[in-house]
Amino acid sequence: MTFNSSDSSSNPAIVAQSAVRRLPRWVLLMFCLAYVLPGFVGRTPWKADDMEAFGFMLHLAQTFGPETVSWLKPTLLGQVDPHAALLPYWLGAWSIQILPAAIPIDLAARVPFMGLLALTLAATWYGVYALARTPAAQPVTFAFGGEARPADYARAIADGGLLALLACLGLARLSHEATPALAQLSFSTLLFFALANLPRKRTGAWVSSAIAIVGMALSGAPALAMILGVGGAIVMALDTGKPSALRARSVDVAWVLLICLATAALVSALGLWRWRVAYSHIFEIKSMTRLLLWFTWPAWPLAIWTLWRWRFQLQHLTANPHLSLPLWFVAVAICTTWFSGLSDRALLLSLPAMATLAAFALPTLRRSVSAFVDWFTLVFFSVGALIIWVVWTSLQTGIPAQPAINVARLAPGFTHVFSGAALVFALMASLVWASLVKWRAGRHRAAIWKSMALPAGGAILCWLLVMTLWLPLLNFARSYEPLVLKVRDMLGTPECVHYHGLTRAQGAAFEFHGKVKLIPTSKDSTDGNPQVAQCEWLIVDTQALSTLKKDVDMQTWQYQATVRRPSDNNEDIVLYKRTAPHVAKP
Repeated sequence: MTFNSSDSSSNPAIVAQSAVRRLPRWVLLMFCLAYVLPGFVGRTPWKADDMEAFGFMLHLAQTFGPETVSWLKPTLLGQVDPHAALLPYWLGAWSIQILPAAIPIDLAARVPFMGLLALTLAATWYGVYALARTPAAQPVTFAFGGEARPADYARAIADGGLLALLACLGLARLSHEATPALAQLSFSTLLFFALANLPRKRTGAWVSSAIAIVGMALSGAPALAMILGVGGAIVMALDTGKPSALRARSVDVAWVLLICLATAALVSALGLWRWRVAYSHIFEIKSMTRLLLWFTWPAWPLAIWTLWRWRFQLQHLTANPHLSLPLWFVAVAICTTWFSGLSDRALLLSLPAMATLAAFALPTLRRSVSAFVDWFTLVFFSVGALIIWVVWTSLQTGIPAQPAINVARLAPGFTHVFSGAALVFALMASLVWASLVKWRAGRHRAAIWKSMALPAGGAILCWLLVMTLWLPLLNFARSYEPLVLKVRDMLGTPECVHYHGLTRAQGAAFEFHGKVKLIPTSKDSTDGNPQVAQCEWLIVDTQALSTLKKDVDMQTWQYQATVRRPSDNNEDIVLYKRTAPHVAKP
């Protein structure tokens, strides 16, 4: 035996220096770039939260006229934001105003959110690194030396944690939408990083925690920010590994508590508190389980493995912050998801902490388990990539015929357009995947992050293929643009259009894609009020037809047509045209 058996009885991490060789930084950087950029660049705003958030940014940036817009209470179609988020809309609006006009408006609005996703990835890496440097997380000391050095071990664990986060299926779509959910994810991860660094770099951790709590509160989750902040600070303060640092840890808790109190006062002054508890879904255990299984895959099996292999440390959880802190974040996120109507956007906040737990499974994996992960990942993502290529080939050539037929049925009216740039990027990604598989199958020195290389690479491959080869189809199916352009062709070039029953996302789409000035209409606003513009056209969402006669005087409107959204029959738009000039009541 080359290690201290007394230590190994409770510590499962037996890692030699040869197992913590560094993942090349350029490889990790390319992984992150290949994940961040696709999904932000080249697409239109999608329904519905993405389009709605974009609409708030447009109005704050005053893209649609000189009317006064309150930056403290932004509105869209005369309605305030139900999420009570301010900071994400400010960032998007400022970016629209600052960036050159040559950059498309929707891309300009997404630029800050690229930074937020990059911040999420960086904060995850440094947060895992800090936790891996704690004494309880260090591997067993060998009797004759040769164990992994603390910094190298922590770096390897952090590499594995970041790769585990990139591999999570639930991260891809939601992290590429310019919505408050991404801002909440970014600031909650920054808070996780700050709490993990409290024992090591207190000043930086204090500043980061203040930014994170205020940022999360202004992004629509003030209560969650304070629960995570105060609870996480207490978790770190209860670390019994260093009783001599009790005073310093008490100061840390006091600082976080002070920040939370100041943030609560700010939130109260701005009226941003919201009650979002939904009790109707708390007994839907199957739905919650199903959401957890696919959304957090493949991090959750490894997280469970971590809890099993580190089970002796769970008996003294307060002395093991590398387990207790991510467990706190995961538990709070799962409870929030459960009591908020099984919202996947709430569960999104659990992924960095879940990936952290998964990272600490890597030094304890048996060879058979690691081989199973590799083979399952290889088959799963290779089949996924093959399906994407087959559908794209069918759209281009008609061979095989069935995929193109299915697309024509699901998205009638879609015309595929060849993109040479998209093909080049897709081919490059596929070649890199083949090289990664060849590297993983070859003989090379052991590295504890190697089991996460294929899951992360496969997830990035499929995401990049979807956002290049399938991007025109996704823009057609998930965007309001086809519907808006069909309606606009029928309207001509009106000065204004009345609307009834449009959602905020639909309204933003008509303003952005159709360049239409929308004016509400009702019996009170159109009759006897000469200051209200009288538009020639009225557009109505079919879901609001039941209240149309009650809210709108239909005597002067005549039905013209029903315009169907190509990929969704539940969002049809009904057009009415004014048949007589408006006469004010005496």
